[in-house]
Amino acid sequence: MFSGLSSLLIEGVEAGAGTIEVRASTLSEPVACPECAVETARVYGYVERRVADVPVDGRPVVVRARRMRCPRLASRQTFREHLAGVVERYQRRTTRLAAQVGRVVRELAGRAGARVLAGLGVTLSRQTALRALLRLPVPVRPVPPVIGVDDFALRKRQRYATVIINAETGERVDVLADRAADTLETWLRDHRGVQVVCRDGSGAYAEAIRRALPNAVQVADRWHLWHNLAEAVLKEVAAHSACWGKTGPPPREGKRAATTRERWQQIHDLLDRGVGLLEISRRLNLALNTVKRYARIDQPERLVRAPQYRPTLVDPFRDYLRRRREEDPAVPVLQLLHEITELGYTGSQNLLYRYITQGRVESDRPAISPKRLTRYLLTHPELLRENQRERIDAATGACAEMTGLAALISDFAGLLTPDPGNDERLTVWIDQARAEDLPHLHAFTRGLELDRHAADAALTQPFHNGRTEGVNTKTKLIKRQMYGRAGFHLLRHRILLG
Repeated sequence: MFSGLSSLLIEGVEAGAGTIEVRASTLSEPVACPECAVETARVYGYVERRVADVPVDGRPVVVRARRMRCPRLASRQTFREHLAGVVERYQRRTTRLAAQVGRVVRELAGRAGARVLAGLGVTLSRQTALRALLRLPVPVRPVPPVIGVDDFALRKRQRYATVIINAETGERVDVLADRAADTLETWLRDHRGVQVVCRDGSGAYAEAIRRALPNAVQVADRWHLWHNLAEAVLKEVAAHSACWGKTGPPPREGKRAATTRERWQQIHDLLDRGVGLLEISRRLNLALNTVKRYARIDQPERLVRAPQYRPTLVDPFRDYLRRRREEDPAVPVLQLLHEITELGYTGSQNLLYRYITQGRVESDRPAISPKRLTRYLLTHPELLRENQRERIDAATGACAEMTGLAALISDFAGLLTPDPGNDERLTVWIDQARAEDLPHLHAFTRGLELDRHAADAALTQPFHNGRTEGVNTKTKLIKRQMYGRAGFHLLRHRILLG
């Protein structure tokens, strides 16, 4: 039961009020002087130390240690016997209890760690928990040949730090206090052996790597390449909404549609009279960004969107309801309810009434927003439902630019699987994109050319920055646990212990 005290002589065990008191003493063996290392068996006296042990064995533990006399006159005259393997010097907790506390505070830090330990029978304050956390040694790892570099916010939009990890294993290597190029350059010069650096599109990191390691391979993150393409596609889809928006049913007129048209007319009337955007914002009591959005649109119909509906229990019976209402426009709703109930409908009468009055029976397909259509275009075709494929086909068939955009998206998605020949295929893809009348996609290709070597490495080599993003996600959890309390030193300590 008291395996942690196996190096001591158990003299007795007493049950107290909520505690078990174990009295133990050291064995009668010679010990070495901490200064001169000469062994001695001469006992000067005895002293008792009260230390805490793990709650399974009981708490507190009273250990009777000896005070020894050194035989050498040049050394100290007496010294307290060290309880090796049981308790460290100057500590009030046994070694195994300190290890248990360390495991808890490593994951939960101060307040949360103290609360969990209190439930386990170990009482200590949050300040003591933090001191126990900072006493844990940070693992010293060699500099890996492939590293991942990314920034994270210490205080969003104000202060940022840099985390460096082993891109192959995900182990934390170091955390830098800022994201300046000079800081990363100094670290890279002090830690030789790096051959490949995975990073995002940061120009500061790229410049630091070029200055410190001119022969290192820089690898852009494939997720960021796809994300940048998605942003360009969204802008293109929104710019061509006047074309593909006509493929669906006309938006239902309502209060929101009337308000949108009236607001568009007011803004454009003032623009025709030479009134500035800021003055229009003040006159109409609208946000400046709202005025800008309306001013960019040349037709109010491009702003009017039909409401987005969630799937309902009536959807499987839409074709049947449409056919019945075409055969008999005056058919009662209650009659339709009885008919579709026999076909398997399990919803309520109110749901059917609302479905019909919203005009969803006559609509072949609901109107969608540019963001949703963009999501359909960026989704793998095998993961799309039949109605989503039909919506894409209708939108891409509305104009040649949408057809070319869908083809370019599919071709670029195939490049995201690393292959040695993808760098040449990327050149062909850029030429094809520039041949289309897609200005937002042209801006994306210009960004690729500015960081072409890193983009080529991302598409031809298996390395990526995904593990660094995972470390950043864990860092956000650590920050939430210590919000307002943790300085950079403590935060760095916890990140490196992860």
